[in-house]
Formats: sequence, C-alpha cells, structure tokens
Amino acid sequence: QVQPVESGGGSVQPGGTLRLSCVASGDTHNCMGWFRQAPGKEREGVAGIYSVDHSVYYADSVKGRFTISADNNKNTVYLQMNSLKPEDTAMYYCVADFIRPCDFESFGVYSYWGQGTQVTVSS
Repeated sequence: QVQPVESGGGSVQPGGTLRLSCVASGDTHNCMGWFRQAPGKEREGVAGIYSVDHSVYYADSVKGRFTISADNNKNTVYLQMNSLKPEDTAMYYCVADFIRPCDFESFGVYSYWGQGTQVTVSS
C-alpha cells in the first residue's frame, strides 16, 4: 500500500501563489500526481510526474502557471501554483501508485490517494 498525505492548501487572491506538497509512504510507486475537484464538477487531472525520468504532464488549463517536481529521496512531490485564478478553486488530491504507463487523466486507475487539501482563490 501507498499512503499519500497532502499539505499546503489555503486561500489566496487571484494572481497569488501556493505550493502543495505530497509525501507518499509505503510501497514502491512510479506515478505521482494531482487531481482536483470543484463543487459540482468532475475530478480532473492537473499535473503528474513519472519518477523514473521525471517526465511530466499538465492539463491545458494550468500549463505555464503550475509546475510539478519531485524529490525521490523524500518520496515527495510538489505542485507550485502561480498566477492562480478563481477557477483553480477546488479540493486537490494527491495520487501515487505503480502503474504502466502513468495516466494523469484518469483518477480511477489509482488505488491510492490522499484526503485532499483545499485551494480557494477569491478576492
């Protein structure tokens, strides 16, 4: 089993920044990423990283604003979120698993995810 634990959410004004962290303890995993779900909307993939070569995925809606990175020694993945918009408001969930290939658009392929951290962007 893998246990992801998120931190770093909060409330910011539009244009602000936040940094999310996720520590994934337990079994080996090669895919770590972030999904989000806003009220009344489906859960969507935001960003992901493949631990072997650190190749990354970004949803079109966050490209150029969000950056995902990983520290394999710490089993930690980070999501730097810049230029935040009100539409980024959502519960953000960290996922971690060993799957091939990594799929950061389908939440259902992941067996392990955290409890979520709330991000609110509002003036």
